[in-house]
Amino acid sequence: MSRSAAERFWKLRQRFGIAAPRVAVHTHIPWYWRWVGVAVLIGVSAASAAWIYDAGRRFAGFDRSESESELSRLKSELEASRAELERVRALANAADSRVSIERTAQQKLAQQIRVLEQENARVREELATLESMLSSDARANNLLSIYRFKVEPDLLPGEYRYRLLLLAPGVKREHDFTGRLELVVSLTEEGRSVMMKFPEEADAGAGAFRLSFKYFRRVEGTFRVSPKARVENVQVRVYEAGATQPRATQTVAL
Repeated sequence: MSRSAAERFWKLRQRFGIAAPRVAVHTHIPWYWRWVGVAVLIGVSAASAAWIYDAGRRFAGFDRSESESELSRLKSELEASRAELERVRALANAADSRVSIERTAQQKLAQQIRVLEQENARVREELATLESMLSSDARANNLLSIYRFKVEPDLLPGEYRYRLLLLAPGVKREHDFTGRLELVVSLTEEGRSVMMKFPEEADAGAGAFRLSFKYFRRVEGTFRVSPKARVENVQVRVYEAGATQPRATQTVAL
């Protein structure tokens, strides 16, 4: 064996023999798998931390699931209470409306009863007057008479309401009494004495002042003067159709 061959053999023994240098073999892993591993590790760590946190709260006496269940139950009870409150309010409003309607109806009924009682008292009084007058000398003399002439202030300023009863008690009256009614109002306005007649000449044929009856007639109406005027007295005059002089007169002072 030559010297050069011996040197090559020695070098091969140094490279592949016992004295050869050690070689480390590493497996090549792509970068995305490394990130996946890191993400999995972080997820496992977070889950473990959450489990440990939840376990610690349960151990301390606080259960989140039970709290959420209790909160849901309380919300349901609150909604039910609100619905019941709205229902009770609706019933209360309906009851208030019904009570208000009944109260209004009672007030109207009481007012109607008072009006009817006043009308009844007036009718009884007029009947008593008629009975007394029919049995008096007026019946024999066939005289037209005025009874219960009243004048009172009405609701509006300057407005007055008058009432009277006319009686024509003829023994044998074949035709109705026809004529007209006239009111003469004496008043004071701004220190001056004034006299007004109703109806006025333009309204001489007003239906409210025309008369047509057989034995008796109740007359009622209103007239208006200036609100600043003060009425002293009112005279009523009854004229028969075609006559220029009144058949009956009566004056009432205010």
